[in-house]
Amino acid sequence: MLGIFFSLIGLGLLAGIAVFAYLYTTTEVPQPEKFALAEKTTVYYADGTTAIGSYAEQNREIISCEGLPDYIGNAIVASENRTFYTDKGLDLKGIARAFINNVTKGTRQGGSTITQQYAERYYMGETTSYVGKAREAIMAIKIAQTESKDEVLCNYMNTIYLGRNSYGIQAAAKAYFNKDAKDLTLSEAAMIAGIIPSPSTWDPADNADMAKSRFKRVLNIMQEDGYITAKQHTDAKFPQTAAVAQQNEYAGPNGYLLDMVRRELVQSKAFTKEDLDTGGYKIITTIDKSKQDLMQSIGDTRLDDMPESLQIGGIALDPKTGEVLSVYAGSDYLSKQLNNADQAVFEPGSTMKPFALLGAAQSGVSFDTLFNGNSHQHFTGLDQEVNNALENNWGNINLYQATANSVNTVFMNVNEHLTPKRTAAIAHEAGIQGDIDENSMYNVLGINALTVWDLAQGHSTIANNGVKNTLHMVSKVLDSNNKDMYNAPSNGTKVFDANDCALVQKAMQGTTTYGTAAGTSSMLGRPVAGKSGTANDEMASSFVGYTPSMMNVWAIWNPDDKGNPQVVPAFSGYGVSSTGYPAHLFQEFMAQALQGTEAEQFPTAKDNGKIGGSDGTWGLGKGQSNGLSNNTNKQSTEDAQKQAEQDAQQKAAEEEAKKQQQAQEFAQQCLANPSYSTECPNYPGTTTGGDGNAGNNTGGDNGNNTGNDNGNSGGTGGNTGTNGVTQ
Repeated sequence: MLGIFFSLIGLGLLAGIAVFAYLYTTTEVPQPEKFALAEKTTVYYADGTTAIGSYAEQNREIISCEGLPDYIGNAIVASENRTFYTDKGLDLKGIARAFINNVTKGTRQGGSTITQQYAERYYMGETTSYVGKAREAIMAIKIAQTESKDEVLCNYMNTIYLGRNSYGIQAAAKAYFNKDAKDLTLSEAAMIAGIIPSPSTWDPADNADMAKSRFKRVLNIMQEDGYITAKQHTDAKFPQTAAVAQQNEYAGPNGYLLDMVRRELVQSKAFTKEDLDTGGYKIITTIDKSKQDLMQSIGDTRLDDMPESLQIGGIALDPKTGEVLSVYAGSDYLSKQLNNADQAVFEPGSTMKPFALLGAAQSGVSFDTLFNGNSHQHFTGLDQEVNNALENNWGNINLYQATANSVNTVFMNVNEHLTPKRTAAIAHEAGIQGDIDENSMYNVLGINALTVWDLAQGHSTIANNGVKNTLHMVSKVLDSNNKDMYNAPSNGTKVFDANDCALVQKAMQGTTTYGTAAGTSSMLGRPVAGKSGTANDEMASSFVGYTPSMMNVWAIWNPDDKGNPQVVPAFSGYGVSSTGYPAHLFQEFMAQALQGTEAEQFPTAKDNGKIGGSDGTWGLGKGQSNGLSNNTNKQSTEDAQKQAEQDAQQKAAEEEAKKQQQAQEFAQQCLANPSYSTECPNYPGTTTGGDGNAGNNTGGDNGNNTGNDNGNSGGTGGNTGTNGVTQ
């Protein structure tokens, strides 16, 4: 019987050796697991250094270990595998101990060396089966024969999970100490190394006693094994860790930016979602942080009587390049994922009129051609009459005046000659992607829902003198070695004649001087092209404005709980349906965004068109039979513009005088009673005072008054219209 027993043992050993030999022969060191190489991709503002957020299946940044202090790797060796520098990839004693525990206790305990853990995480993925562990051990032996200890340790440090959703030493250094791995101290390295076996439960924030115990253990071994001196050991104190970051990267407005950047890159076909989650890229956006913060602050401001359901969307961009500088998409992505800048839609109203105006220029119509600007007109194919805002009658006016004052009946006449199909085609050629009804005469009045982004794309082509640049938020993408992986398109496409666009720009400058946004140009101290828009039945309003180098678009709309449009009520004195508010937002943003920049001039426009168009049928035709000469009509436009500018200057002077008077009264109160206000220069306990409130509400007052004037004055036109949209 004893002989049979030993024979069986011998057969078992032979079988084991045979299995081991087979596994050794068939086990190859494969390509690294994608999971092991996955790095988070970080998205930056235009400065390339300030992070917006990141994409990641796991939070890992793979780094070179050459610049790391030796004590980081030594601390990990002390914690995990003291024989690392001398073993052949396996710890036979540890394996035997784990095997006994597994058999006797029915558990799956590891006896893995750093090389085995590295093989598992870097090449195989986690495994607990005996066959899997055998392959892991064999692979560890082969790795030890082909890769240097430094290479193995570095890859291990880049792979290991270290708690706080951090994979690798670089991510852990940031999570625990808000610094790069190369800047970790001995104490910090020892703390991180100590919690490797169970980082989630031994985090100092959750279990300080265990973390300190493991910290001391690592330092003891490091001294015993000669990695540090006794003095270094004594001097090393348990480090203070950073608070656990609980904030979701998509919280607040940053979530919108991250989502927009991801969608742009995926739609470019240059990257997949998985690429962005695992590629470790550095994405440089076109978003200017100061302008983004400014736009967010302005859009987030909620006036006292503003309905809670009111939605606001905005965008700022450089029309010369198509670079998006800032967006207002909403206040919190986690609360509402629908993006008000490029997903939510509204009726743009009269901001569509410039596309028909461009069509008139293309058709050879002089902008000095007179049209009937009165209300109560009928047009081909329409049963109902068309009116202007507040049913105003403007008499016979040219296209400059009609644009500045957003006269519906004139643009319906233009669309009748041009055809709705051509107006829709021009808008699409300019870059608008949304559907535009090419069979409806009302398309010139903006009855088709668009996004803020779409509207800005179309107008940016006109603003850029006929060259269409695709709007974009991504400037470039770099890999982890700073090699270019993607660059934004740099060449625009010429789609319109530059002079035709210059004529439209010239007409739109009337809006900001004597038209529906009178005083805007004077307030900003530079030429500004603009166009206001109000949706049918007052369910939305918008404003498009720009200088040659910066465009800013704002829109407001008021959906019900189910997303259906409803009337935008008047609030805070911004006129009927609050149409003055988008213009106010524009003024607020541009006044600060343009601060310190030189005023730019628009290109000189030459009107080569003919009165009445080439066939003499546009407007009142060749005869201009209103009894006014062309020169007389031009003079009336210039007089109105000059008067508006004088009114704006007088208003500004009155505001300044009012502020000075308030400042004087405040100073007198402070002299009489130093405790009158903490802002008093001689307030008890202070040495300096401030006049930082001087000038507050200037933009608000300007916007407020503009809204009142536009909404209620018959001279500048109102904001509602029958059978159509207006300003």
